[in-house]
Amino acid sequence: MKPKLNRLDNTGTMDRCQTPAYALAPILPFLKIGWIIWEPAAGEGNLVKAMQSYNVITTDILTGQDFFSYTPKKYDTIVTNPPFSQKYKWLSRCYQLNQPFALLMPVEVLGAKQAQVLFEEFGTEVIFLRPRVNFKMPNKGLNGSGAQFPVAWFTWGLGIGQQISFAKLRVVPDEQMVLELA
Repeated sequence: MKPKLNRLDNTGTMDRCQTPAYALAPILPFLKIGWIIWEPAAGEGNLVKAMQSYNVITTDILTGQDFFSYTPKKYDTIVTNPPFSQKYKWLSRCYQLNQPFALLMPVEVLGAKQAQVLFEEFGTEVIFLRPRVNFKMPNKGLNGSGAQFPVAWFTWGLGIGQQISFAKLRVVPDEQMVLELA
């Protein structure tokens, strides 16, 4: 499959979008205290900071741990925003690892045959987010007014309780967002 040029350049720079901590709010209620959480695309550590009350293992290809060849000895769940150019490969690997996971991915994943085959075989629960997440973009920082595409949490094994959920993120004065389940 040919990568979309607006998502990936030949250096991989476009995959280095950093997820703000508030995007994690919809899945925090489903992460069990005592779990070891693996964040395999930690980047600048924004999601890790939001999970500071949990035991979190952080890895990243930029620090030498490739998600496809490295697995921690012990972990209970995976929580990450995978590189969008490899989203289907990450989704497949997560199912192969047979541990609960939550992947923040573009909503377009729902329409992709590669993902549909996996969802049909293994199942998924999706949490749609609104408004759109304002990612820190590689060449623009946080100067944008939000991402140009909607994202959702695609989960498996977390016990969300329904196949489709909606989470409304509300801005509060310190520019953080809080969760309102819709």
